[in-house]
Amino acid sequence: MDVSSPSPLDGEHTINGSIGISDQAMGNSSREIKGSSDTNANRNTDGYADQEAYAQQVHARYQAERNKRLRPEFDEQFVKLHTSAKYKHFTRDPWLPADGSVPGIQLMENESPHFKFVIKGAGLGGLLYGARAEDFAFIDYAGGFGGTWYWNRYPGLMCDVSSQIYLPLLEETGYMPKYKYSSGQEIHEHAERIVAKYGFGQRGIFRANVNAFCWNEVSNVWEGSVSQEQGPKQGDVAEKVLAKVTGDFVISMSGVLNYPKLPRLQGMDDFQGHQFHTSRWDYDYTGGSQDQPDMVKLKDQVVGLVGTGPTNVQVFPQLAKWAKQVYLFQRTPASVDVRGQQPIDPDEWKNSSSKPGWWLRRNENFAAFLSDDPDKPEINEVNDGWTCMPSFKGLVGGPNNIDPTKPGTIVEYVTSLHALDFARQEKVRSRIDSIVEEPDTAQRLKAWYPGFCKRPCFHDDYLPTFNRPNVQLIDTEGRGIDSMTRNGVVVADKEYPIDVLIWGTGFVLTHGSPEDKGTMTVRGRNGKSMDQKWADGVASLHGVVTRDFPNFFFPFNQCGVTANAIHSYQVTAEHTVYLISEAEKRHPGRKVLVEPTHEAEEAWAMRIMGNAAAFGGQVGCTPSYYNAEGRTDKIREAPTEVQMKAARASPWGQGILDYQRIIRDWTENGNFEGVDVTVL
Repeated sequence: MDVSSPSPLDGEHTINGSIGISDQAMGNSSREIKGSSDTNANRNTDGYADQEAYAQQVHARYQAERNKRLRPEFDEQFVKLHTSAKYKHFTRDPWLPADGSVPGIQLMENESPHFKFVIKGAGLGGLLYGARAEDFAFIDYAGGFGGTWYWNRYPGLMCDVSSQIYLPLLEETGYMPKYKYSSGQEIHEHAERIVAKYGFGQRGIFRANVNAFCWNEVSNVWEGSVSQEQGPKQGDVAEKVLAKVTGDFVISMSGVLNYPKLPRLQGMDDFQGHQFHTSRWDYDYTGGSQDQPDMVKLKDQVVGLVGTGPTNVQVFPQLAKWAKQVYLFQRTPASVDVRGQQPIDPDEWKNSSSKPGWWLRRNENFAAFLSDDPDKPEINEVNDGWTCMPSFKGLVGGPNNIDPTKPGTIVEYVTSLHALDFARQEKVRSRIDSIVEEPDTAQRLKAWYPGFCKRPCFHDDYLPTFNRPNVQLIDTEGRGIDSMTRNGVVVADKEYPIDVLIWGTGFVLTHGSPEDKGTMTVRGRNGKSMDQKWADGVASLHGVVTRDFPNFFFPFNQCGVTANAIHSYQVTAEHTVYLISEAEKRHPGRKVLVEPTHEAEEAWAMRIMGNAAAFGGQVGCTPSYYNAEGRTDKIREAPTEVQMKAARASPWGQGILDYQRIIRDWTENGNFEGVDVTVL
């Protein structure tokens, strides 16, 4: 496949056609729902004899609830902790030993160690690259390996994607997970298992922040300006060593949900109780530990828990077991379906993991059902809530019988998404009525938005917990907390006195350029930063490398995505390794600089833009980090060039399996099309 050939699709027409279609699409979907044979679509009609009329009522409720949540500040309504002088202490590392000692490389002031590969990020994605590299070092702000599974250690922590496809390098390590869904502790232990197998223990530069990566056009290496904390902290301050780390190649694997955030509230500074963020759980205050979360110190405490995202769906039942009283402050209800946790059957595991390559094949099976692939296999191997939610392709892309890239079909396509989603969301809402005993609480817990608008939740204990006498749902009707006082939290003019406030308010989504939203600068040729280059729109080849930033790889933009991030990382890691190794193979014994041609990356951007209408269902969604708290809807009012720029930043619209096919065809072509290799 020739990546240098521009897409024949009219990108401008496609993007304009995707704006402002939610109302019309939902109206059309109500007619499709009326004829649906799925019995779930006919549940909970509340007396409506006409299913079409009921669907229209649901859509009206969707819009009304969304409007409650919209704020003119959009994502600026939050305090970004990593850049806040006042609240940055919330991001401190609570898992460091008292003496501040960490494994790995301790930098010396003004030294300049060199590695062939510098991998920014020591999470699971970074480990996938380390397993394929030599002469390399990880750089991470954490005090050890694991990424999000290093930082997050809150009680009840569990992955919502099946362990058999989420845990990387299972074939290579020979490890069998304990349960269908791994606990956070098991995942962190698996990261350490990978570290031990590949001998990574002394390859980490931890407690380190990369201030900048700059391309040296004389020595042809990347120079990383690094500050590393060393020794114990005095309060929240530790000794910092400044050094320069150089590398022939840089792999930016920092993830997309790294930096905790808090809402900006009146009176935040007045609150005198204890408080912390779920991503930095304070077991010193609550009692217990990650492996034994017996929070005995909360038995006489009134706890306020803010937020109802995937984290707090897991935290809430654990707190309710120990605290005297728990107030759960809700702005937007979570959409919570069955998880169905169960032990892994050793016999089934042995049978399913006996053939080489089983891990990737199982991921592909998962992705086929998630994206509603018309050619999906007969057997659903993972068989969980994700794979029974085909409308989620509205968020991750996927093949469609209706091609949203063709003029005039976008409304029909989004209509089909809503029709796919309606029965599933009705089932999730009816499940609440069957579990939660108090009728008013049950009604307030119902998620009135399409399932593809926010990350869905799967849990078996969250809803039953509302039947406990020591818990109370404080529904803020979409407004959020009004203010804080010295003693507690105010909602609708009522104060709720609390002893400890726990913020489960999520993270800043950093899916722009690898410059990490201002925490790091990346400068390529002629000192131009990547943000400056991408000011006119994202440009890359296959979503992993961009022109004028040779040997700098960043697998987060313009790639295929799925609900399982590790699958995406695996695919882009293999492709990145191929690009590097093939360039070196063609020029043995020589140093190579790998980057795309300008024509190739523009052609890829045009193809990305031409498929961006696959995400048209996001228009009109309830605010979340997916749509920058509703900010992305403003694109409909923007000039055409702004819409086109936004479309260039999309993932591959036809889903990860189609992305894999494109990469495979490109590789098998053997011509290395669109890649510019400089030989030194």
